[in-house]
Amino acid sequence: MEDKVVELRGVTKIYGIGRVRVVALHNINLDIWKGEFLVVLGLSGSGKSTLLCIIGGIERPTSGRVIVNGVDLTQLSDRELTRFRRRVVGFAFQFFNLIPTLTAKENVMLALELRGLKGKEAEEEALRLLSQVGLEERAEHFPFELSGGEQQRVAIARALVKNSFILLCDEPIGELDVNSGKRVLAILKKFSEEERRTVVLVTHNTAIAKIATRVTRLGNGEVSGVYVVRSPIDINELTW
Repeated sequence: MEDKVVELRGVTKIYGIGRVRVVALHNINLDIWKGEFLVVLGLSGSGKSTLLCIIGGIERPTSGRVIVNGVDLTQLSDRELTRFRRRVVGFAFQFFNLIPTLTAKENVMLALELRGLKGKEAEEEALRLLSQVGLEERAEHFPFELSGGEQQRVAIARALVKNSFILLCDEPIGELDVNSGKRVLAILKKFSEEERRTVVLVTHNTAIAKIATRVTRLGNGEVSGVYVVRSPIDINELTW
């Protein structure tokens, strides 16, 4: 993990103005490395989702620097940030955000078309990505015909469209049963280990930290600890 892909320096995020202000993040300094599986642990309101949105260019910090793959996001225009999100970062959220009137394949194809891939090429690539997450046989099914775990895997396939080197996951198994959650985590872990892509997963679930390569704890918008997981356990051994 010799390559640094994210640098946060003195990142603070404040919502509101005047006396009505909420400090979501305060003076965050954090480095994230290529190929690592980083788990950000924190209770609700600790700032972990805000942290993810700032790394992904969805939100701007109030102060500080956010450098991703050598590019300082705080110096980009809104248009440049949009291009960055489309090309560099993949997102997987707790709520899958699939379009209900499109099949699994069409949901993935739509993301491909936004990248400029059309027609047969987009269809073939969508099927390849669905195969990666074990859903090639469910490609023609609509979201309401899929289980929660299957919908999350479609969302991950869609996130992989960008060939992104960073995948940002916000409570990706929060709505899933244990078995479905383990399958989703296995896909994310494989993505990190075999392709040397960086996965940043935020969660309140302390059990997930056991499969990480490194863990960052957030509390009241501040980093309260960072540690390396010397011997990550097998996903099948997880319980929660």
